[in-house]
Amino acid sequence: MAELKTKKNRGSVTAFLNAVEDNQRRADSKKIAKLMREVTGERASMWGESIVGYGSYHYKYASGREGETFVAGFSPRKQALTLYIMAGFSRYDDMLAKLGKFKHGKSCLYIKKLTDVDMDVLRELVAASVKHVRAMDKRAKKES
Repeated sequence: MAELKTKKNRGSVTAFLNAVEDNQRRADSKKIAKLMREVTGERASMWGESIVGYGSYHYKYASGREGETFVAGFSPRKQALTLYIMAGFSRYDDMLAKLGKFKHGKSCLYIKKLTDVDMDVLRELVAASVKHVRAMDKRAKKES
């Protein structure tokens, strides 16, 4: 089985965010960093080369693959600010309807700029995902 590349490391989150070339993306990233710190109560860490993550939990898939990953995170990609909503989106249709302009994948939320979205709804979405992931992690630990 291939080794996971996105691991928590000792990279500097501040240096990483300060190095974001686009001024708007850098400013938006710093706002998201603050939001995620407040919501999770965790300090930011670098995960891999380009993801800022908060907290961690152990996962195990039905396939047997398992590992450690962040509870919430983001990356200031060139095309969009990417937020990792680890719980996925299937349970958050009401929030997504009120969020604003975005795209999403299975667990990635893509936002061009924060002015495109309602920050209160975004905070609510991140908080709901964090709560869900922590509840799953707690259940998994009880079962171990």
